[in-house]
This record gives sequence, structure tokens and C-alpha cells, in this order.
Amino acid sequence: MSGISIKRFEDCESFRDGNDGQYEYDERPAIPEEGTKHCIVCFYEIPPGKSNYPYHYHLDQEEVFYIIKGEGILKTPDGEKRVSAGDLVFFPAGESGAHKLTNASETETLRYIDFDTIAEMDVAVYPDSGKVGIWSEKLNKVFRLADKAGYYDGEET
Repeated sequence: MSGISIKRFEDCESFRDGNDGQYEYDERPAIPEEGTKHCIVCFYEIPPGKSNYPYHYHLDQEEVFYIIKGEGILKTPDGEKRVSAGDLVFFPAGESGAHKLTNASETETLRYIDFDTIAEMDVAVYPDSGKVGIWSEKLNKVFRLADKAGYYDGEET
């Protein structure tokens, strides 16, 4: 991307994702990772009663949410907190920034902007399910932490 970019919610292409269970969302990249050096920005909409991602934290990336519309329940290491339109929430890298956002409404869509710093590789930890995700241009996989192996396990001598 070169130069200044001005985006409106309506003009951003959207895609829906989730798992037919408690996770469902509509994402609209406003400033996609391609062509940027330090951040990405997406609009998110979460349907009533749903979450977009499981409880997680990033080892090196920071995030900022700005709630545009609706109310949510934010799971954090310090317990659940209510967030609503006008709230800005910062998530530092590491365990202290763990979070999960759930739409608290039975009828209204929750809409927010997500500002993320980026790195060549993102590592996210999912404490509730004991998983770790590794996200990069060349590797996008999720592993169970219980499957930990020694550095030389399986290597020939």
C-alpha cells in the first residue's frame, strides 16, 4: 500500500467465518497485512450470543479494539468485563493481554474496529484449550501444548 488510505465500513469487502457453534463473525479488512509494515486494521461484526475467537493472547503482537456499536462481554485474566460503544480496549502482548470477546446482546450485532501490530510470525496461545497457533506467510498451524517434544526427540544419532 502506498500513500494515505481512507476506508468506510461499507466499502470494505467482507467474509464470514466461524465453526457452526459459538464462534461466528464477519470480518472486513480495512488495512490488510499485504503492503503494510507495522499494523493491520479490520472491522468486525459478531452476531448476537457469538464470539469471534477463542480466549487467547499473542506473544509479540498488541491489539486495540474500538467498540462502534453494541455491547460485549470481554473475558480477561482479571475476569469478565462489559464493553460497549465508545470503549477502547488495549491488549498488550503476553499473558496479561489474553482476551475473548462475546456479543452480550440477544438481538443486536456487535461491531468494532481491531487494530493489530504485525510481525513476520505471530504466535498465539489458547490457555483454555491448551493450544498454540503459529501464523506466518509460510506456516499456519495449531498444535496442542501437551504434545511437547524434546529438541532432539526423533532425530537420528
